[in-house]
Amino acid sequence: MTVSWRHFALHYVEMVIAMFVGMYALDPLWQAGFAAFDAGATLDRDDVYTLVMGLNMVIGMWAWMWVRGHTFRMNAEMAGAMYAPFLVLVFPYWFGWIDGDVLMLGGHGLMFVTMFLVMLPRRVDYSHHHGFRWSKPKAEPVAQPEPAAEPAPAE
Repeated sequence: MTVSWRHFALHYVEMVIAMFVGMYALDPLWQAGFAAFDAGATLDRDDVYTLVMGLNMVIGMWAWMWVRGHTFRMNAEMAGAMYAPFLVLVFPYWFGWIDGDVLMLGGHGLMFVTMFLVMLPRRVDYSHHHGFRWSKPKAEPVAQPEPAAEPAPAE
């Protein structure tokens, strides 16, 4: 199968859109959940908020990739690629070597790079139309045998 760079780029853009949808749609749930347990101030911490935001983005991307029919393995690889930059940068943040802005912006910037690096070796998988999980390929009509011709009446 040949690589369609247009589909490859479109797939990347679809995942980014799904990530933003996940980030904005799930944030109010986290806010309510933390508030319900009287831990609302916890989300004011840069490290916690950044890790939660990264998780929201992973959930949005995972859901969209699942809908589009990707395998569990491909979803897990992409989720790892997306979340790894935040996990790597949170340690320097905890030691005071970087501030919250570097954690947030650096994690997002690196996330786009790591996503691309995971997609590139599997560009054939990411460069064709997957369809939707619930859509099944249309079956070819099965040719019905012709009815046997009736013999002509004998004269």
